Amino acid sequence: MDKVLVAAARGLHGTLTVPGDKSISHRSIMFGALAKGTTIIDHFLFSDDCRRTLAAFQALGVPITVDGERVTITGVGFAGLKAPQQALDLGNSGTSTRLLLGLFSKQPFPIGFFGDASLSKRPMKRVIAPLSQMGAKIQATDTDFLPLTIATNTTLQPVEMTIPVASAQVKSALIFAALQANGTSKLTELAQTRDHTERMLRQFGGEIDKNGLTLTIKPQSQFVAQKFRVPGDMSSAAFFALAATLVPNSQLRLAQVGLNNTRTGFLDVLSRMGADFRVEDVDSKTVEASGDVIVTSSKLKATTVHGAEIANVIDEIPLIALAATQAEGVTEISDAAELRVKETDRIETVATELRKLGANIETKPDGMIIHGPTPLRAVTSDRVDSHGDHRIGLMLAVAALLSKSQLTLTDAAAINVSYPNFFTDLEQVLD
Repeated sequence: MDKVLVAAARGLHGTLTVPGDKSISHRSIMFGALAKGTTIIDHFLFSDDCRRTLAAFQALGVPITVDGERVTITGVGFAGLKAPQQALDLGNSGTSTRLLLGLFSKQPFPIGFFGDASLSKRPMKRVIAPLSQMGAKIQATDTDFLPLTIATNTTLQPVEMTIPVASAQVKSALIFAALQANGTSKLTELAQTRDHTERMLRQFGGEIDKNGLTLTIKPQSQFVAQKFRVPGDMSSAAFFALAATLVPNSQLRLAQVGLNNTRTGFLDVLSRMGADFRVEDVDSKTVEASGDVIVTSSKLKATTVHGAEIANVIDEIPLIALAATQAEGVTEISDAAELRVKETDRIETVATELRKLGANIETKPDGMIIHGPTPLRAVTSDRVDSHGDHRIGLMLAVAALLSKSQLTLTDAAAINVSYPNFFTDLEQVLD
C-alpha cells in the first residue's frame, strides 16, 4: 500500500491519546495466561504484533475474549497450556518470538514457530543459546532463524550468567525460563534495559530480586490475575513529540503516556538537544507510571548518543537521526550496532531514506554521523520506502511534515505492526 504523506505542516495542536504500550500489551497476555483467575486489560494495543501474541495463547488453549480495547483472559498456568494444532504464525513480531521461546521452553509437547520474510531474517541464536544452557531444546533453521521448533522438554536447569546482549527481549525470555527451572537463577545485564517483565512479574504476585544489574529469580508458578490499564506507548508518542518539536507553531499534549524510566531515554535526548516539553498529571501509584507530555515547537542543537543510554533509545534512534537533520551542529550516534538486526538494517535504511530528502548522513558500523541543519525536500526521489519496517515508515511520515515536497510512502501498511491508527491520529492534530 502506498500513502501520499502530509507535507509542509503548519502546526500540530490539541490533545492526543496514543495507543497502548506495545511491550506491556505483549506481556499482559503472557502473565494473564499464567495467572489464576480472570485478568482484564484495558487500552490494549491491537497492532499486528500484539495480535500475534494473543493468537498464540488462544492456539494453546487459553480462553481470551476481546471487547473494544479491553481484553479478558482466563489464566491456565504453565501446566494448563495445550498442544497447538499447528505451528504458530508470529508474523513480524520479534517480541512474541523471543519471549515465547523462554515461556514455552518447558512443555510436554513440541511447538513450531514461523514468521514473515523480515522476521525470518532476524537472529534468534542470542536467545536460543542461553536457553539451551538451561536445558531448552530448540531446533532453528541454520541454528539461528525461523522457522523453528521448540521440542518437548520436561526439565530446565537454573543458571548464573551474564546475558550476552543488552536486550530486554533476551532478558525476558530467560526470566520466563527461570521461573520454570528447578533452582534459583541469577541473570546479570550488560546495561539496564526495559524492565516491563520484572515490573509485571511483581504486579501478578511473583518475586524477583534486583541488585545493581543482577536479577535473582526463584522457580514459581502461582500468579494472581489483575485488572489494569495499559499506559500510552512512549515509542509511539515519540513520533508526535518530535513532530510537535520540529513543526513550527505547534503545541501538543500527549495524554497518559507511560513514564517508565527505562523508556524515557528519548525525552532525555530531546531535552539535551533543547526541546521544549514538560510533564504534568503524573500517576505514579501504579506499577507503570504515566503522565501527560506537553510539547512546544523549538530549535534543536546537536548532541552525542552512545554508551549505556543506547539500550533505552534503541527504537527511537531513527527519530533521533531525523531530529539531528534539523539540529544545529554534528550529531553522532555510536554503540548502536543492534540497529543492524532489527526489522531492517536501520542504520543503512535511515541513512538511505533521509538522504533522498537532502540529509547529510554518514554511516559507520555502530551508528551514524548527521550534519545539520538541512532543509528536507525531495532531492533524489519523491518516493520514500518503509522497507517493511514500521518505525522507518512512521519516521518518514514525520519527516514529510517538514518537507516542501509532496512525498509518497511505499509499503505504508508496515506501520500496522505498532501504530495502525497513526494517520487518523495525525489528521486530528494538524492545523
